[in-house]
Amino acid sequence: MIKLVVGLGNPGKEYERTRHNIGFMVIDELVKYWRIKTYSVECLSHLYVKNLGDRRILLAKPQTYMNNSGLAVVNLLEEYGIHPSEMLVVHDELDLPLGRLKLKFGGSSAGHHGIESIVKEIKTEGFYRLRVGIGRPQNKNKVVQYVLSPFYKEEEPLLYRVLERARECVIRSIEMSPEECMNFCNAPLT
Repeated sequence: MIKLVVGLGNPGKEYERTRHNIGFMVIDELVKYWRIKTYSVECLSHLYVKNLGDRRILLAKPQTYMNNSGLAVVNLLEEYGIHPSEMLVVHDELDLPLGRLKLKFGGSSAGHHGIESIVKEIKTEGFYRLRVGIGRPQNKNKVVQYVLSPFYKEEEPLLYRVLERARECVIRSIEMSPEECMNFCNAPLT
């Protein structure tokens, strides 16, 4: 049962709409959808709370910068007594094109420094991830510039649909279980 959803990104206005911040964008979509008005600053994160019946769901945007996300996550898990298997981390994925999502449990970081930081700090790969495709740059030497750049204007309509699908995937993961909604989350956008 998912109790904590962590969207990865970098704090600061200059990173707001960049590819690397798609995890933050998904949290923002959930906050807007659920009409959550306030957040607190706890455990090195902006923390939002949604009560669903008798369940409390935490939505977090670590404020540690991507490569140190694990510092915030370990604090959140310890402070709220949440097991890593009850956490879903939403992050950008270079190996998937924009328009594709992949929900999975565990596995390697695939070179994602935010996921590497989390695994290092919590000492397990045993948590859910929603990988949100951002595609790869044509020039492999420009990955850093690419992930820290905003989406192109022509990508905006697809980005909007991706954020809607990611929001729905997170909600279904919370209301049902991640396993029950993997087919929905992993299916191509139509």
